[in-house]
Amino acid sequence: MKSLNKFLVALAFLGTLPALSYGQQYTAVETAEIGVRDLLSTVQESRGLFLTDRDGYFGAIEEVLNSIVDFNAVAVVVMNRYAESASDAQKDRFAAILRATLTRFYGASLVSYEGQELAFLPSTNADTDPRADTIVRMELRGGDTNLELQYQMFLNENNEWKLKNLSLVGINLGRQYFTQFSALMSQNDDDIDAVLDNWK
Repeated sequence: MKSLNKFLVALAFLGTLPALSYGQQYTAVETAEIGVRDLLSTVQESRGLFLTDRDGYFGAIEEVLNSIVDFNAVAVVVMNRYAESASDAQKDRFAAILRATLTRFYGASLVSYEGQELAFLPSTNADTDPRADTIVRMELRGGDTNLELQYQMFLNENNEWKLKNLSLVGINLGRQYFTQFSALMSQNDDDIDAVLDNWK
């Protein structure tokens, strides 16, 4: 179950692939559907590198991530109230840290994909503004239970859908990471650079 949950988080996080470059040609959900297919294709094509050339494998995953995830937005979500006192350089540094750690974690988790059915669910967004942040819901079906995932997408200044947060079976990644960030701030006298030095 632990490996399945890791895969679910990975798929949720990576599920909004290259279609993002199409901007608003597609809705957030349509973008995600196209992206998941492209993602799994990339994983299957690169899977053999995981044992023989991990840098090559993770490089392929990171290339995809860079096109779909706004890591600076993720960093701000995780920093939460501390983002107001962080410099642009610190935000950029934290974004780079998150890019490296999440690429490794999610890239390794995706190797365990075994063809489970992934279904996209209707959006529950109450906001009718087509530019508003969109919660995309999907469900992994297989085995004894169905597990739901949600991810938050937004339109950036280039009119591209980007991912900035996700939830897995009710666990909000941004909130969970903020708890870690806040604890490190308390341990390091609110020194953001020290927090980044000790982020794992």
